Amino acid sequence: MDHPAHPDREAADRVAALLRRAVRCGCAPGMVAGWLRAGKRQPVVVAAGRARLVPISVPITEQTWFDLASLTKPLVTGTLSVLSFRAGELSPGTRVSEVLSATAGAPLGDRTVEQLLTHTSGLPAWEPLYCLAGDPGAGLIDALGGLPMGEAGGEVVYSCLGFITVARMIEEVTGRSLGEIFRDRVTDPLGVGDRVSFALPSAHDVAGGALHPGVESDLVQERGLDPSRIPPMTGGSPDDGNARFIAGVSGNAGLFGTAVGVLELARIYFEPGFLTREEIAQATTDRTAGFEQGRGWGWQMARSPGSSAGPALTQAAFGHNGFTGTSLWIDPLRGTAMVLLTNRNHPGHRLNDLHPLRRRYHQLVV
Repeated sequence: MDHPAHPDREAADRVAALLRRAVRCGCAPGMVAGWLRAGKRQPVVVAAGRARLVPISVPITEQTWFDLASLTKPLVTGTLSVLSFRAGELSPGTRVSEVLSATAGAPLGDRTVEQLLTHTSGLPAWEPLYCLAGDPGAGLIDALGGLPMGEAGGEVVYSCLGFITVARMIEEVTGRSLGEIFRDRVTDPLGVGDRVSFALPSAHDVAGGALHPGVESDLVQERGLDPSRIPPMTGGSPDDGNARFIAGVSGNAGLFGTAVGVLELARIYFEPGFLTREEIAQATTDRTAGFEQGRGWGWQMARSPGSSAGPALTQAAFGHNGFTGTSLWIDPLRGTAMVLLTNRNHPGHRLNDLHPLRRRYHQLVV
C-alpha cells in the first residue's frame, strides 16, 4: 500500500491494528477496510487476515473481491431506480401492477416503487422464492404477487423481496437484464467494471464464502418446506439463495466487488456529477420520518436505533450492511465514505455481531 498522506497515515495504522485484533478474535478470517475523502481521488485501503481458509489458506489483499450481499440494494437497485426516474421510465409513485401486470388484483400490485425502496410496502422480510416459484421468470412474479402482506406504510419492515420486485420492474421497463443495465448505465460510465460487478471472472481473487447454506436451510425447514430446493452454493456464487435462484443477478444481492470498487460507487452519493445534487438529496433523504427506522431509497439512516453507523458519524450519514459481513457508510457532512468488507461466513455461517467493530472503525477514520 502506498503511504497515505497525513492525517490518514495515522488512521491507517490504527485501523490496520483494529482489523488484526478482530481477525485474531475470530470475527472473520479476513477483512479489508477503505475510506474516501471528498475531493480526494485515491482512497486509503488496509487489509488483514486470510481471504480463504479452505481448501487452502490464501492471504487477503487490498484487491480481494467480496460477496457484497445487501449492499446491492442501494448501490444497484437504488441507483438504477434514480436513473429510471430521470429517464421517465418509472417514478417513485409508479405502482407495481402498472409495470408487472401479473400482480394486478394482488396486494403487491397496488404498492409503489417508493414504498418498496423504503421497506414500507408491507412485504414480509424474506421468503424462499426458489420453493414458491416454478421458475425465476413469470413464476417468480406470481410467487411475489401471492405473498401475504401487511398494511402499506404501516411500519418499516426490512424486505429483500421489495428490492427483487423493483429490479424486475426496471428490467420490464427497459427490456434488459439487471446486469446489463447496471453495466451500461453505471459501471461502464464510471469505469469501475473491473472492481465491482455481478459477473465474477474466475481469475479474480475472491474471499471465501460459506460452504453450505446453513442459515437458509434452517429458515426453509421452519416453514415446512424442502431444503433440497435451495440452489446449490458454488465458488463465486452469492450467499443469498434467492439471488442464486435468479442466476446470481438480483435486486437484493449478487453484487461482488473490491473495497475500492464500492468506494467508487459510494462517491456518486457525495460528489455531484454522475448524479445531480437534487438526485442525491432525493435518494438519501429520510423518507420514513415518524417511524423508528429511518430509510431513504435503499439507504438506512444513521438515526435508526441499532444501526452500525455509531456515534462518530453525524445524523446526516446513510449506509447499509450485508449479511456476508459487509458495510458501507457515507457521511456527507464529514465528506467521507467508509467501507468494511469481511468474509465472516467462511467456511460456515457466523451470526456474530460486527456492529461494535464497524462503529470503532468509523471512529478511527473520522
